[in-house]
Amino acid sequence: MFLCHAWPDRQADATDLYDLLRGEELSVWFSEVTLKLGTDMRVAIDKGLATSRIGIVLVTPAMLDKLRTDRSVASSELSALLRRSLLVPVLHGVSFEELDQVSPMLASRGGLSTKEDSLAAIAEKVAELVGELNGEEADALSSASAG
Repeated sequence: MFLCHAWPDRQADATDLYDLLRGEELSVWFSEVTLKLGTDMRVAIDKGLATSRIGIVLVTPAMLDKLRTDRSVASSELSALLRRSLLVPVLHGVSFEELDQVSPMLASRGGLSTKEDSLAAIAEKVAELVGELNGEEADALSSASAG
């Protein structure tokens, strides 16, 4: 999965969510870990986007600010992720109403909020979703090979 976040969140909230997702044994593309010194950031991000089945967008006040004012890397990542069928916004310190004012398309996705669940509980729910997807893919492959 691809974890999209605002740059100011990289050393706190985004890292916390990344650690919790990894604790659930999920494979996560996260810039703070995946990008190496000297790497072309846009190429690496494009590759991460292309190889991820699921997008997680950590929506914080910093992300809302970026989406309002900036056409940055986070905005480009979000545009690519919005074209996917499976994108989960994780709201942390913001409401769905605030998100809807900035990005109605992202707000229209079924998401999770730390107003209702802890980041740890959210990581568990994402892991359950991945498990369901893996089960559906296994079922589809076994039906295709049985035919």
